[in-house]
Amino acid sequence: MPTRSTLAGLVTALLSSTTVFAADLAAPKPVPAPAEPCKATLIGPAYGGVIKANPNPTCFAVGGLGDLYIGGALTGYGYTQSNPFPAAFAPPGVPADRAARFDISNLQGWIQKPEGFFQFYVQGGAYAIPGLGVANYSALDQTDLLFTPLPVAFGKIQINDAWSVQGGRMPTIIGSEAPFTFQNLNINRGLLFAQENVINHGVQVNWAEGPWSVSVAGTDGFFSGEITWFTGNVAYKIDDSNTIGVNGGVNLGRQNTALRSLRYQYATPLNQQNSGIFNINYTYSNGPWIITPYFQFTNVEADARLGITTSASTYGGALLAAYSFTDNFALAGRVEYEEQTGVRGSGTTNLLGYGAGSNAFSVTITPTFTWDRYFFRVEYAHVELGGITRGSIANGTLGTGFGRTGNRTSQDRYMVETGITF
Repeated sequence: MPTRSTLAGLVTALLSSTTVFAADLAAPKPVPAPAEPCKATLIGPAYGGVIKANPNPTCFAVGGLGDLYIGGALTGYGYTQSNPFPAAFAPPGVPADRAARFDISNLQGWIQKPEGFFQFYVQGGAYAIPGLGVANYSALDQTDLLFTPLPVAFGKIQINDAWSVQGGRMPTIIGSEAPFTFQNLNINRGLLFAQENVINHGVQVNWAEGPWSVSVAGTDGFFSGEITWFTGNVAYKIDDSNTIGVNGGVNLGRQNTALRSLRYQYATPLNQQNSGIFNINYTYSNGPWIITPYFQFTNVEADARLGITTSASTYGGALLAAYSFTDNFALAGRVEYEEQTGVRGSGTTNLLGYGAGSNAFSVTITPTFTWDRYFFRVEYAHVELGGITRGSIANGTLGTGFGRTGNRTSQDRYMVETGITF
């Protein structure tokens, strides 16, 4: 039989256990801390590195919807250039390319919901997208000729951490330069950029896990309104500093953009809309350095029904780089070379813009000063053409180069831009 001391010990143990159990029942269970408000990773816009995204964007909560973020870019620019393009190159009702201009480069705002199952991004306003080797028109004309005052607007379904689907009006997944000036290392877009679609309508599927990210999309290519393009992008992050990727697309249908209004052919050029494109990109970003070389190939097949008399291809390469000397000053630059197949002066398919058998080289230098959300930068750019067809108004023909008669082989552009992003 248990002794009296043993029974006393058992009773004491039971009472002690009951007291602890009762205390556990009474103690409130810890509640997981809610996600920190206004600290989401934003959907966009993407920034090239010298002008950086706002680390503390304006955010407010909407009942039943969640946190909404707003931002914008208010910037202006001016430039002077040699050998502006002929007036005949301008779309109907648009003044000719000018030798100098002061204008808005961005008067844009955006709102986004970057968290939860349903997300969205909307960006609107006026903008100019100056590019090397092409005519440059006013911001109001470009906004009208290109992607309207609502260039980006899409919804996104975040299925899980790896998968998402988005649809609407979206930036392309092709190339190494973004559409708007404040997003890039340089003010002007490059020569290779002119061969790429910029904004398109469609549906895009994204997958990202570990170092891999993949996007595929069905789109309308060069803002044509007809979903016939298939595009894709695959990127691999080697480590924190190095990323490599391939991207491209092809039109699986054929569109005769000549049947559309002449004004809309500025955003939807016939040859580019019916082409295919392939890019290889590499980016090194570490400390003060950003270095991005890439190679590009494009091709359009002959189609007599569309007025594309012969097949044509372009080959090109570019190197974009920037070095930040301090938190407030950086120097960016870009060099490019591009050429088109064909016989000079043959009058056949003009994919590059300067005629069959032509080539183009560019160099751009852009010192940039930043103070918090303000920036100021200047830029010098030079474009040199080879293999162009010369012409003159006197004999009734225009060449495929620079200048009012199209017979100049070079162009220099001096530019300044300033403003704020928020």
